[in-house]
Amino acid sequence: MDRPHIHSVGFTCSETTALAGWFERWLGCRRHAVVDHDADAYCALVGLAGARLRRQILAIGSEQLELTQVLDGGPHRPGRPVPADSRSNDLWFQHICLVVPAIDAVAPALQEQILARALLPISSEGPQRLPDRNSAAAGIVAFKLHDPDGHPLELLQFPPDKGDARWHQLAKVPVLGIDHSAIGVSDPPRTARFYGDLLGLRHGGGGINSGPEQELLDGLQDAQVQIDAWRASEGMGIEALAYRVPTDGRPQPADFSAQDLWHWQIRLEVDDLERVAAGVGASGGHLISGGILDLEGCLGENWSRALQVADPDGHRLQLVCR
Repeated sequence: MDRPHIHSVGFTCSETTALAGWFERWLGCRRHAVVDHDADAYCALVGLAGARLRRQILAIGSEQLELTQVLDGGPHRPGRPVPADSRSNDLWFQHICLVVPAIDAVAPALQEQILARALLPISSEGPQRLPDRNSAAAGIVAFKLHDPDGHPLELLQFPPDKGDARWHQLAKVPVLGIDHSAIGVSDPPRTARFYGDLLGLRHGGGGINSGPEQELLDGLQDAQVQIDAWRASEGMGIEALAYRVPTDGRPQPADFSAQDLWHWQIRLEVDDLERVAAGVGASGGHLISGGILDLEGCLGENWSRALQVADPDGHRLQLVCR
């Protein structure tokens, strides 16, 4: 495997068992493992030294989604729910893009939950087909909504001429896998320095999405968003979303922490933690863990050391090495 490689993406939730059950029932995800952490090195890594955490790992195709519950915050303040007034252009925004073979087979049941107020939509509409005038995205069908805890999700159906070959295999499953995690950013060149120059991801193309379909997907009037894809050699990637309109997206709160339910993290395997740690500040990010920590075998996968960082807009990444 060529590194860097994105191993998983996840977020903090209110209760792992219930939310894992929702992903399993409605999106066909498979429960893979449950791991408890009792004030160990992993808790210190994510910035919650002295806390007790539970991680529920879900398999989605060949990707992993990780749900984290704070069982006991120890010396740390209680976690907060996802802000009720969050919008797609806020810089704390992050979602996962779940690729489906047939969106019409998944969306109606989720729309029923939205109508019953069990889920919140991103907008009041259902799936949208992106227009032919946008050559990079023409023919893609997308549907944005929230899970029961308020985490943004995107369901995506690719037309035959777009997306990885694995998204076009015959499979009798609701969801094929995770294509990417999208993050709100304020400065695309600075984001490029962080994800490209520092972390070694390659630029996978991009473009500008706008028009009525994008407005309905994002729930934003006159939405115009620059999208830049950052990819590893295989597997899921990261999409940086820079909204040109509207420009009133809010920054990550200064007191944001891993117990808050809008805390996401991407786990990225790298070869040289020392080089990354030394360059985080100059690339616009900052250290969360204070430095490289010995995992003491508490994370599995033969990872021996890790570093928790924030990118220039505050999105969390967990960098691991064997």
